[in-house]
Amino acid sequence: MKKTALNQIHHKLGAKMVPFAGYEMPVSYKGVNIEHENVRKNLGVFDVSHMGEFFVTGPQTIDLIQKITSNDASKLVDGQAQYTCLPNNEGGIVDDLIIYRFHAEKFLLVVNASNIEKDWNWINQHNSFDAQLKNESESYSLLAIQGPKAVEAMQSLTSENLSEIKFYHFKETDFAGCKDVIISATGYTGSGGFEIYFKNESAEKIWQAVMEAGKDFGIEPTGLAARDTLRLEMGFCLYGNDIDDTTSPIEAKLGWITKFNKDFINSEALKKEKEEGAKRKLIGFELEGKGIPRKDYIILDENENEIGVVTSGTMSPSLKKAIGLGYVKTEFSKLENPIFIQIRKKIIPAKVVKTPFYKA
Repeated sequence: MKKTALNQIHHKLGAKMVPFAGYEMPVSYKGVNIEHENVRKNLGVFDVSHMGEFFVTGPQTIDLIQKITSNDASKLVDGQAQYTCLPNNEGGIVDDLIIYRFHAEKFLLVVNASNIEKDWNWINQHNSFDAQLKNESESYSLLAIQGPKAVEAMQSLTSENLSEIKFYHFKETDFAGCKDVIISATGYTGSGGFEIYFKNESAEKIWQAVMEAGKDFGIEPTGLAARDTLRLEMGFCLYGNDIDDTTSPIEAKLGWITKFNKDFINSEALKKEKEEGAKRKLIGFELEGKGIPRKDYIILDENENEIGVVTSGTMSPSLKKAIGLGYVKTEFSKLENPIFIQIRKKIIPAKVVKTPFYKA
């Protein structure tokens, strides 16, 4: 099993470690609810160094990116990031990712840990352009510093004015005495903050500096379990659960990152699906009875006919109610529509609700 550069620190902190995407990763330290609520109120730091980083350079970098991704990367300016996906040829999604534009001939693609090899092969397979790819996934560490106190707590570590880095923008600058750190105003929690990318050799130094700078602001190390409950409260998709090789961006309510003003892989079929309407849709729902929805639980209509499946579910630490995402036949996807979740032998009433579930 692979280990991040911060693995020993997690063990020293007493983290519960689990295998995830080929890495030994911290799932929790003090407990998922404590860590979750601290991110919402104060500040949490996640080691997400298992994520993949591909640098793309060369005169036709934008041509390659436009071909393989669904969003319109031509709209990006230097220092801007964009959420997008890699469509496959069968109507599904190879992966979702964030792309970063440094300048016209240099981009960074940040992909999901479990898909690094798959994505690398897919992108290279479609690279008929004058664009060079470099897989730096093993060289880079990534910390997500998330929560409403992130700007104030981290400002002492950089000469950059953190409050001026807009959402989905980034700077390559100094941080904690290290050069060329990428500070990105992105994240997966809905509570603000930054994701910072740096070389592995700086990992322990930066971790210690972040914890020291954040100690008066309630910073706590935070595991993957809280990352999952935080993202689910926001209705953010998790690859492998809510989106995968068989789910289309149209079904997954990712039409907003699917732009048909350009040609990209499988764009004609996806455009047709958008025009004709998808047969199923991803919904948010909340339970009206007792129970916790889990992945692969069956969704029923009022006559107990199977109409869909749960893809993610939890007891929301912020809302104190059971929430979930799942696909249902489109006719059952309207807001407030009554549905039922089969939890073991019980059938629990629920209703379709708008996402995000949590609003700050």
